[in-house]
Amino acid sequence: MLEVSKLTKSFDGGSAVLNEINFSIKKGEVVVVVGSSGCGKSTFLRCLNFLEQIDSGEILLDGKKIDISAKALPKYREKIGMVFQSYELFPHKTVLENVMLAPLLVQKRNKAEVKAEAEKLLARVGVAEKKDMYPRQLSGGQKQRVAIVRSLIMHPEVLLLDEITAALDPEMVREVLQVVLELAKEGMTMLIVTHEMDFAKAVADRVIFLDQGEIIEEEPPEIFFGEPKTERAKRFLNTFHYEALEDK
Repeated sequence: MLEVSKLTKSFDGGSAVLNEINFSIKKGEVVVVVGSSGCGKSTFLRCLNFLEQIDSGEILLDGKKIDISAKALPKYREKIGMVFQSYELFPHKTVLENVMLAPLLVQKRNKAEVKAEAEKLLARVGVAEKKDMYPRQLSGGQKQRVAIVRSLIMHPEVLLLDEITAALDPEMVREVLQVVLELAKEGMTMLIVTHEMDFAKAVADRVIFLDQGEIIEEEPPEIFFGEPKTERAKRFLNTFHYEALEDK
């Protein structure tokens, strides 16, 4: 469905943040990208949506190379939805207005139909009663669920999720991840960057381990978390294990 060939990206002429990445995702598949901070995970997602321009390589959707002209790129972005860790909701618009804005302005859809779908989606993620509130009146978990709905209402073919729980209190993490798990069960194609390893185990069809801009391991979750192949992946996973300090 989405295919990447030899994608390379660097900033300000420095060393490559992403170095000839080859990647593909099938319809209905959930792929989780993990790795240490600074390894290029978020940059990878931003390149897929052309929020960052790539230096070289190709990105194909449904077998066709992406046209990045000013006229064609917005149509592509409609098919590749993205949810950010910082919500990116408009503070001066209500929840319902935030959700309805893009389908009305970008897709020129019927207002009554968009409103009905928006209310249905908000109910689905448990925030229907918040539709007339403003983002400042919501908890972090509620804002993130609204941000997910804002992407879903555009009917994307692929959904990119970039550390969507990173800014949340621990109690709010579960309510957001539950929404993503439900989307996975329904067959939504998703590429997810996360530090939540238990969540990655539960939702992923495949786990990609990114290190220093390269994919160094790519396995089903039971293999990656149970028997990682590389020493670098083993060291990474060991950082999530803690032992009590002995009394001195």
